Order: sequence, then C-alpha cells, then structure tokens
Amino acid sequence: MKRVSALILLLVLSSAWAMPAKAQIFMGPDSARQAQKAAKKEQKANAKRGKKQLKAMKKSEKAQRKAARRKR
Repeated sequence: MKRVSALILLLVLSSAWAMPAKAQIFMGPDSARQAQKAAKKEQKANAKRGKKQLKAMKKSEKAQRKAARRKR
C-alpha cells in the first residue's frame, strides 16, 4: 500500500516538473518590445479609467445641480 501511494506521488511530481512554467520572465530580443506593448496597454487602460471617472463626476455634479434646483 505504501509503495502504491509513493508511486502515485512520484508520478504526480514528475508530471508537474515536465510541464512548462508559464509565468517566466522572457529575456530575449523581443523583451523590450513586449515591455513597450505592456506599457502602452497599461496607459490605454488608465486613460479609459480616467474617462470613466470624469464621466461619473460630471453625472454626479449634474444630479447635484438638479437637486438644488428642486429645493428652491
């Protein structure tokens, strides 16, 4: 029984080592290009978040002005 469990454990560990790791830092001629692409993507996402926040602020200001007019 111990041999079977040891064999299964050995098989599981060997299969895990055989699989390539996906979260590796790529070092090569394209690494600078990939870094630039990632930076551009991050910049684009930040701009999108900024636009969304600005739109939400304008919407809340409009609602406040509308509420102030109703109180009069």
